[in-house]
Amino acid sequence: MALLPQEIIRRKRDGGVLAASDIEAFVAGLVDGRVTEGQAAALAMAIFFRGLALEERVALTRAMMASGQVLNWDLPGPVLDKHSTGGVGDCVSLPLGPAVAACGGFVPMISGRGLGHTGGTLDKLDSVPGYRTQPDIDTFRRVVRETGCAIIGQTADLAPADKRLYAIRDVTGTVESLDLITASILSKKLAAGLQGLAMDVKFGSGAFMVDLDDARALAQSLVAVANGAGLKTHALLTDMDQPLASAAGNAVEVAYCIDYLTGKRREPRFHEANVALGAQMLMLGRLAADRAEGARMMEEAVSSGRAAEAFARMVAALGGPADILERADAHLAAAPVTLPVAPVRPGVVERVETRAVGMAVVALGGGRARAEDTIDPAVGLTDLAPVGETVDASRPLAIVHARDSQAAEAAAAAVRAAYTIGAGPVAARPVVLERVES
Repeated sequence: MALLPQEIIRRKRDGGVLAASDIEAFVAGLVDGRVTEGQAAALAMAIFFRGLALEERVALTRAMMASGQVLNWDLPGPVLDKHSTGGVGDCVSLPLGPAVAACGGFVPMISGRGLGHTGGTLDKLDSVPGYRTQPDIDTFRRVVRETGCAIIGQTADLAPADKRLYAIRDVTGTVESLDLITASILSKKLAAGLQGLAMDVKFGSGAFMVDLDDARALAQSLVAVANGAGLKTHALLTDMDQPLASAAGNAVEVAYCIDYLTGKRREPRFHEANVALGAQMLMLGRLAADRAEGARMMEEAVSSGRAAEAFARMVAALGGPADILERADAHLAAAPVTLPVAPVRPGVVERVETRAVGMAVVALGGGRARAEDTIDPAVGLTDLAPVGETVDASRPLAIVHARDSQAAEAAAAAVRAAYTIGAGPVAARPVVLERVES
């Protein structure tokens, strides 16, 4: 029977449940051109308002996965990955993949670029001279086999239906659909041939899901659909009411992660997130019997330096400098202007409007206002004061890294406006609030 996209659209528009065969046909038509952009936009809007049942979400995810190449791995250990829904100062992927590799896992991590106020892992790695974020599949396979991990971008061969549908959603006001978010994230992970996936679903002022209940619903959807599609998945609900790392930008976050891996700087919140996500991955891969054993393995991989060594091998294997750990300052771009941001008054940090901090980085040139914008790898913020920190003239809110004094002053004003200073004290809140494992 010939594909009739308008009938599929009508059925969903009227609240019907789509058969898996209809979803598969529509996705195939999206890739080969039989489905127009207007028809794809109409179905996305119908899904936005009507929603998808669990079996429809599974069918859509699997169809998008099968729209291109699906990787198969023959490796002496489990194939594992992590995905974050995005935040500010969220560079955990850089030390996490190598740390899990140091524990016996293999991590073919397919990451994305920055979106809105959130930083992208690929943009960070693009600040490493020579590092290839878009290698061919054969190189990707070789690096994963030889070093245990490789962090790259989505290739044209992996889940091409997702790439086309996301571009349509981006201009039609349907990005926020929980069903479409679920299928978009998981189709790429399924295409990567994973055996276990840890999802980092963020909530708070710096997350796309500001409300905890919305983040919980997304986490539950991701876990249910992934497991329904045959991929063992756990999700952590993590706090993004303040930047995760004290650095936000691109080269500055790479430098931060190198400091973390080499032991120069180990901030508690960032370390907690890294260890918690790694422990879930090791459990999923049956490399650890439980979270406690997984956490111990992650702690040892980081403290022993084995995670740092794995990171260095990955960077070199993908074209970056072999001495990135020893000479990071010589390889990473540095902005010509630095400016400490003094608080409006001395006191204790009570609250951070984290999205505003991310937008300050975008305004400096460290993110994109439009998809075609070029990112400046050198600019950003460092030494961001966490909630509960006492700030004054000797302990600024942050240090701005900018191209010129005018940009630095504008960023400083934005950071001051993002911080609420009070008398304190402020109760500490854990990074990981909940786990969704089934």
